[in-house]
Amino acid sequence: MADKNQKVGAVLVVGGGVAGIQASLDLADAGFKVYLVDQGASIGGVMAQLDKTFPTNDCSMCILSPKLVATGRHPNITILTNTEILGVDGEAGNFEVKLRKRARYIIEDKCNGCGLCAQKCPIEAIDLYNEGLSNRSAIYVDYPQAVPLKYKIDREKCIGCGTCYEICKAKAVAYDQQDSEAVLKVGAIILAPGFETFDARLKSEYGYGRYANVVTSIEFERILSASGPYGGVVLRPSDGEIPKKIAFIQCVGSRDAQLGNNYCSAACCMYGMKEAVIAKEHTPTKLDATIFFMDLRAYGKEFDAYYNRAKEEWGIRFVRSRVAGVSEDPLTGNL
Repeated sequence: MADKNQKVGAVLVVGGGVAGIQASLDLADAGFKVYLVDQGASIGGVMAQLDKTFPTNDCSMCILSPKLVATGRHPNITILTNTEILGVDGEAGNFEVKLRKRARYIIEDKCNGCGLCAQKCPIEAIDLYNEGLSNRSAIYVDYPQAVPLKYKIDREKCIGCGTCYEICKAKAVAYDQQDSEAVLKVGAIILAPGFETFDARLKSEYGYGRYANVVTSIEFERILSASGPYGGVVLRPSDGEIPKKIAFIQCVGSRDAQLGNNYCSAACCMYGMKEAVIAKEHTPTKLDATIFFMDLRAYGKEFDAYYNRAKEEWGIRFVRSRVAGVSEDPLTGNL
């Protein structure tokens, strides 16, 4: 049990997305010791998957990457990836936090991120960073700019062939590595856990999971990205053809009493506009984009101007409606 009379000057930040990263940098610059914990193999969160940001259409990684580097180099920040919280004890000013660090089967202090192991690995697995639209090797990093740039072995896919062990000159591969537990003493905890995307399969009328050309917004984000599965060219997952028309169905899963989600996500209107605009930019042929929405919520700084540009300059079509369903032509894959 922590001594309640002793105050601890360190801070634990839970969540390594852009919010957790910025909080860590602000605290560290103010002189606090910061422990940044994330359950993933690297920090960056969802923003690392995005192609552009609204309303400026600035490159997402161009904004995030300097923050990643600054966080990784800051002397007051200790990054704990592949880590989950088991319990918290104590009170404000004096907490004891029990952590479990899952094995990545790589000795982090030895790995230099050269990537030879991934190049030679003979096994393929689904690339979750690209939302299942491409494959990666069984030993991997999420993306090239990952912090920390330390590889991880997917033990569920690894066949133990020993290729990565033999080729690693740094001798960083450790097949027998075990999970470890630790206790941190901190005075404050900041929660920045991010969000979970809605499972579109719950709205079966739209065909997600049945029709290859029905994708979620984050999957389409990876399609748009130059580092994504198609190199930034908008292609249909079913046949690799360039589409002529794209429909964006908004409010799927939100403001839906049947699913228990009575709230608005507050981001999807602008997110859909941005993806429609970028899709037209990234398509070498004429592309018609239509956004089907319930209510338009463009309430932030320059958001309304972005909406006007999307409609007038880019020719995005906005239809206020509720889409009843989506069907597929089995011969063409058209929806």
